[in-house]
Amino acid sequence: MLDPAAIIDRPPVQRVVWDINRNAGTVKLQEPSPGLEDFAPEIAPMIGCFGVAPAGGQAFSTATSAQNGGNMDYRLFAPGTTAWFPVSVPGALFYLGDGHACQGDGEITGTGIETSFEMQVTFQVLKRSIAWPRGETAEDIFCVGNARPLDQALQHATTEMSRWLGEDYGLDARAASHLMGQVVRYDVGNVFNPAYTVACRIAKRWLTRR
Repeated sequence: MLDPAAIIDRPPVQRVVWDINRNAGTVKLQEPSPGLEDFAPEIAPMIGCFGVAPAGGQAFSTATSAQNGGNMDYRLFAPGTTAWFPVSVPGALFYLGDGHACQGDGEITGTGIETSFEMQVTFQVLKRSIAWPRGETAEDIFCVGNARPLDQALQHATTEMSRWLGEDYGLDARAASHLMGQVVRYDVGNVFNPAYTVACRIAKRWLTRR
């Protein structure tokens, strides 16, 4: 994700292999580039692509994302996270994959450290209406917008968060605006594929469920 004028100076695409050291809890390039000989970030497993079938009988590639989820590549979709998706078809038709051992925000090079996973997921059907994917970790709640351009994805995520604050935390539009205006955080998920992903995130320490 460079300025167009800078792409001409970018090195050619090259396949690289990362070693995943489970004992050390790190990943490291098998053949590190100069300056990266000691580069060994911590393993941070995440699911790059998951969701349910889209509404309206649509059929499109899981390489992109929309209201049903998809290839969002958001690092907080990780072990221990609870995720919600709007269900639009009988049975939901849930799918998941695209396991990453580590990845920076945005998946800006087009790939994380791709690896196979053994995943365990638990499902529950809730009688409520949501428009965009939501998530909860031990520390935060977040809403995800998927669209292009990036500002539209941010708008979707912000609107969904405002709804959530009203539904579960008793905040009217003005109160939600005051809260988000001061403590909201925005994270960038996938920006490599057709639709961009933005997460609107709030720390749970600011919230009181009602």
